[in-house]
Amino acid sequence: MTESQLDTCVIGAGPAGLAVARALMERKLPYTHLERHTGLGGIWDIENPGGPMYESAHFISSRTLSGFSSFPMPDHFADYPPHRQILSYLRSFADAYGLTDRIEFGVGVETVEKNADGTWTVVRADGRESLHGQVVVCTGSQWHPNTPDIPGEFSGEVRHTVGYRSAEELRGRRVLVVGAGNSGCDIACDAARAADRAVISMRRGYWFIPKHLFGQPVDTIANSGPHLPMWLAQRVFGGLLRILNGDPTRLGLQKPDHKLFETHPAINSMLIHHLQHGDITARPGIARADGSTVHFTDGTSDDFDLILLATGFVHKVPVAQRYFGDEQHPDLYLSSFSREHQGLFGIGFVETNSGAYQLFDMQAQLIAGYLHDARHGLSKAERFTQMIRADRPDLSGGLKFVASPRHTGYVDSGAFVKYLGRVARQMGWRTEGQAPPARSPRRVGTAA
Repeated sequence: MTESQLDTCVIGAGPAGLAVARALMERKLPYTHLERHTGLGGIWDIENPGGPMYESAHFISSRTLSGFSSFPMPDHFADYPPHRQILSYLRSFADAYGLTDRIEFGVGVETVEKNADGTWTVVRADGRESLHGQVVVCTGSQWHPNTPDIPGEFSGEVRHTVGYRSAEELRGRRVLVVGAGNSGCDIACDAARAADRAVISMRRGYWFIPKHLFGQPVDTIANSGPHLPMWLAQRVFGGLLRILNGDPTRLGLQKPDHKLFETHPAINSMLIHHLQHGDITARPGIARADGSTVHFTDGTSDDFDLILLATGFVHKVPVAQRYFGDEQHPDLYLSSFSREHQGLFGIGFVETNSGAYQLFDMQAQLIAGYLHDARHGLSKAERFTQMIRADRPDLSGGLKFVASPRHTGYVDSGAFVKYLGRVARQMGWRTEGQAPPARSPRRVGTAA
C-alpha cells in the first residue's frame, strides 16, 4: 500500500464504529463513515429501529471501567448508567473528537464486495457505490434474534425480546420469560412489577452475581485485586456467592452445572430479590406447549398469555456475510481481523466476560496502527499480516466455557486484553486513544 491508497469505510456509528473513527482520525488516516440511522449510538439509541434497547436497561459493567480511553464517563453518572446516560456519553465522545460531522447519517449499506485487485466496493441501499481500500464492519451483534422453536402449539403470543421496550407491555398479562441472560433477568424483573404473573424459564443453573459488593460495583472490586489464579478465584468468589445467595434450589433455581465464570456472567441484584419475595417463579426448560399451557421439564405446568424469548442473538453480518462466514462466531483474528480477506475488519463481534468499550477501543487502535504502517509501507505491517493468517492464541484464560453456541469462540477478558497489549508492544502500536483537543467542549451527561 502507498500514500495514494484509497480510504477506509467504517460501517456503523455505534460504540465500535466511533472507536474506530477516533483511532483513524488520530493517525490522520482518511475514512468514510456510514450510519443507516439518523443518529449515532447504535443499540443505545432506543429510537433506533429494530434495536434491542428497553426502558429498564442499564450497563452491566460499571462506569469507572466502561468508558473509552482518555474519555472517562463523568463522576455524576450512576454506578451502572441507564441507557440514556450511555447515549449522551457516546454523543459527547463523538462531538469532543470531531467525529459527528464526519458521519453520513441515513445511509444504509446493502452489500460489501471484494474486487479482484483487493479493493472493496460498498453498495449503499440507494444503489450508489463507492470504492475503498479497506472496510471495517461495526454493525453490531444484537440485531438478529436467535428464536428457538417451542415444541407443541402455544395459543398465546410468542416474540423475541428484541422488540420489547417497557413494562407497560406486560401489564395485566401472564408472562413467561425464556432465558437468564442479563436482558432476560431485567425483563423478568419488569414482569415481577407489572405482570399478573411472572415466570422465568432457564435450561440450566446459573451463577447470579450482584452488582454491588460491600457498597462498591462488583467489577471494580475484581479489577482492583488481588488477582488470583483462575482456579482459586472460582473457589473464593464461588464460595462468597453461595454465602450471599444461599441454596438456589430454595428459590426454584437449579444448581449451576458449571464453575463460576465458565458462562457469560449474569450480573443482576434484583432477580434473587424478586424470587425471594414470590414476585417471580423460576422454572426449568420448556418441554412443550399445549394451548395456553406450558409444560416444563420438571413436570410442572402453568398458563400464559405471552412468552418472551430472551434467547440471545446470532452474529449475522448481512452486508458481508459471505466474507465473515459463521453467523454465530466469525473467525476473526483477535476478534477483529479477517483471516482470509485482507482489508476486511470487524469490531463488535467479540463475546467476553467484561465491559465492551475498552475492548473495542483496543481493537480499533490495533486496526488503525496496522493500517497506518501498511499505508506507509513499513515492514512490520507485513509481519502482522502473517500473524493474522497463522496466529491462533489461547484466549480462554484457563477457563473451560460451557458447550453452547454463544460460547463458541468466547474469550476471557483478562487474557484477551493481555494478549492485545502484547501484540501492540511487539508492533510498536499504542492501545489507548489520546485526550480530545482542548478546543472541543465536553458535553457529557445531558439526557438524550
